[in-house]
Amino acid sequence: MSAATRGARKALIWLGVILGLLYGLLGIGVANGNASWLPSLGLDLAGGRQIILEAVTTDGTEVTQSDLDQAVEIIRRRVDASGVTEAEISTAGTSNIIVSLPGNPDEATLDLVRRSAQLQFRPVLVVGDPGAIVSPSATPTPSPSASASPSPSPGESISPVTDVTPSPSASPEPTVSAEPDDAQVPTPLDPSDYAWITPEIQEQFESLDCFVPANRAGAPTGDPDAAHVACAEDGSAKYVLGPVELSGSDVATAVAGPELAQGTGALTGRYEIRLDLTGEGGAKFAVTTERLSQMEQPRNQFAILLDGAVLSDPAVSQKIAGGTASITGGFTQESSQQLANQLKFGALPLTLEVQSELQIPATKGAEDLQAGLIAGAIGLLLVVIYSMFQYRALGAVTVGSLAIAGLLTLVVFSLLSWGLGLRLSLAGIAGLIVAIGITADSFIVFFERIKDEIRDGRSLQSAIDHGWPRARRTILISDAVSFLAAVVLYVLAVGGVRGFAFTLGLTTLVDLIVVLLFTQPVLVLLARTKFFGRGHKWSGLDPESLGRDSLYKGAGKVRAPRVIDAESGADPAEQKLTLAERKALERASAGAGTEVE
Repeated sequence: MSAATRGARKALIWLGVILGLLYGLLGIGVANGNASWLPSLGLDLAGGRQIILEAVTTDGTEVTQSDLDQAVEIIRRRVDASGVTEAEISTAGTSNIIVSLPGNPDEATLDLVRRSAQLQFRPVLVVGDPGAIVSPSATPTPSPSASASPSPSPGESISPVTDVTPSPSASPEPTVSAEPDDAQVPTPLDPSDYAWITPEIQEQFESLDCFVPANRAGAPTGDPDAAHVACAEDGSAKYVLGPVELSGSDVATAVAGPELAQGTGALTGRYEIRLDLTGEGGAKFAVTTERLSQMEQPRNQFAILLDGAVLSDPAVSQKIAGGTASITGGFTQESSQQLANQLKFGALPLTLEVQSELQIPATKGAEDLQAGLIAGAIGLLLVVIYSMFQYRALGAVTVGSLAIAGLLTLVVFSLLSWGLGLRLSLAGIAGLIVAIGITADSFIVFFERIKDEIRDGRSLQSAIDHGWPRARRTILISDAVSFLAAVVLYVLAVGGVRGFAFTLGLTTLVDLIVVLLFTQPVLVLLARTKFFGRGHKWSGLDPESLGRDSLYKGAGKVRAPRVIDAESGADPAEQKLTLAERKALERASAGAGTEVE
């Protein structure tokens, strides 16, 4: 058995193992009642729940479109974190937000949509690594020095005009008794007191896992008059925080822009967020910053929370009076503007009131789904007919490859529906139909490369061995372009278009797996058979039917016949000959001027 044959059989075995494992895993989910053999359908095909929210202000100010857009973005982050896909979130009129969720969402997801965002300012007590803490000790105590880790916005600080962050100094570690009685529970002296870290807060801090998306978006905001644990918005750290000292109602506005040097007014090349507080908010902020400026790191920081996640944790270097502050650090123009918008949205006395909540039918319905499936079936049938007509028996490899691609795509979509809540929309089905052409294109590239090698005089086995590396390079480039286009479309788009992009990207990867683990190995094995190896006229690889008699070079070009010198038996036009041509020369050497193929 040759190395090529062993490699081909090993590839097919690996493909069988992959399919077996995937379908076995899905079968376990189906047996437990948690999964289905078919992927879940999206809002347009299965209907779902629709919630209409009205944005209202308590002070009578007008709600602007930017306020609604920011609210939509917050709701979208909440829904994405809950694992629901194919949700549609849009604005209607001057104050309404329409949220449509596919299927039958649970109450927890619905509560994420109904809840208004809340902006909080809490003092930082402890900063820790984002993962859950696993320790043999019953009640290990975090400390600023032992558990400190980079903040979500390293180097950020807040000051009246300049960016000055005091250097960290040594500080006593908080101590928490494993089973304190009422007499041993200390009374916190201020919001930055370590006494807020009770055994319950300690346990919550240790068990909090900020790698879980649900803990970073739409998380509980906690009791404003007690300590709280929270994650950074980007999942880079977790915190123990003191009670709320300022809320969104204390912020007048926030504006992002280039930072100006104090005194000269020259641009520093950095960006800042200028925070303007109300009169009452400015008075509270002055008291808070005076206390924080005398603390060690990280207790000289305060956390800005929106929707239960820490947006920023700037350090305070001095008392900030007057109600105006500057947040500086490693901001880009985009990140500074984003934080300013978040602060402005949280600052508004804006609440979201549920106007209606109802079950909605599928927006497309069974007829559109049926039409999409019929279109896909017609496209698949045309590809099969073309393959059988163009490649004869070799077309069966195309049919088999498409079948394997279909099985692999189906099980992957079903597993993603089970594990990640992925839903297949009509746009996703369109992506599947487009994928048929992408998959067939890979086979055509490979088959035509083999046919070109046979036209040049190689045997089928030699043609596959020499043609595959070149065909593989073309297939990889083609699939890379398709996948890159799908990624860009997914990042820039929303809603159903993202479903199309996701499907297109996934099926492109499936196409690559099928070509590498099925199409090429099958052709290697078929080349060892008599029917294909000897070029039967119905195999699709008959040298005569491929135009080898006319020495076809491809792209409409025909090579001129060679004139052989009878005395030397050499071809004066070309010294490098294939093995088949050398044998033809030997057979034709008896006659002068004999033309050979």
